[in-house]
Amino acid sequence: MDSKIGLVLEGGGLRGVYTAGVLDYFMDENIYFPYIIGVSMGACNAASYISNQRGRNKIVYTEYVSDKRYLSYTSLLKTGSLFGMKFIFEDIPNKYVPFDYEQFYTSEQEFLITATDCETGKSVYFNKKECKDNIMQAFMASSSLPFISKIVDYKGHKLLDGGISDSIPVRKALEDGNEKIVVVLTRDAEYVKEQFRHKILAALRYRKYPELVKAIINRYKMYNETTKYIKELEKQGKALVIRPTSSLNVSRFERNMNELAKLYELGYKEAKECGDEVRAFVKS
Repeated sequence: MDSKIGLVLEGGGLRGVYTAGVLDYFMDENIYFPYIIGVSMGACNAASYISNQRGRNKIVYTEYVSDKRYLSYTSLLKTGSLFGMKFIFEDIPNKYVPFDYEQFYTSEQEFLITATDCETGKSVYFNKKECKDNIMQAFMASSSLPFISKIVDYKGHKLLDGGISDSIPVRKALEDGNEKIVVVLTRDAEYVKEQFRHKILAALRYRKYPELVKAIINRYKMYNETTKYIKELEKQGKALVIRPTSSLNVSRFERNMNELAKLYELGYKEAKECGDEVRAFVKS
């Protein structure tokens, strides 16, 4: 594969099981990208792809999401986070569904995790080489959704969800020297993000971080501009996009294991359907 081609993975909470299906197809077909950048759940999916652990993400999504330790209002009341961050980023990878740290770090694939700096409202990108001290903390920061998660302190930054500032980091991938990109999205082609309606709530909740408030309020503009830009890249032959072919009835907080399993299968199926196109794109 050309070294100047990258893989960009959108987040989307538990809609990310679609991406898990896509990446498992890539592993089955031995399609590995030299450069990967992910946001939130997209970054988490990428980890198992880089560590070559086919099916690992599916197990986490479909067998543990109904566990109250994974997602519950009890967790929100006790810890300040709707998602059980310790359970997800410590217990699962180290105890229940072991993560292959050695394979992850020895892989030659370059990998960046996207988070948002609360003080600047700008994106911060963590390279896996810089995160050997605690890579799971970087994943946690990238996945910490505003309002329902606590701010994460990591490497001198106060961080929240990478999707606030760079929901689909295609520009970063191109800035890093990639001439072409494959983009995996968790929304269909017709999706348009609506304007944020809770400006006062954001201003009150994050009054210490005015730049973060601006980023939260303007996220819909950034997202819609980015998806428009991606479509232009497609027309130019610089991007190939894999996305759900229809609107999904799965939320980022979905707990129905059957629905999540169906979404995983959809991701695998739709990746397979465009498999020849992907192979041609990365070799051209």
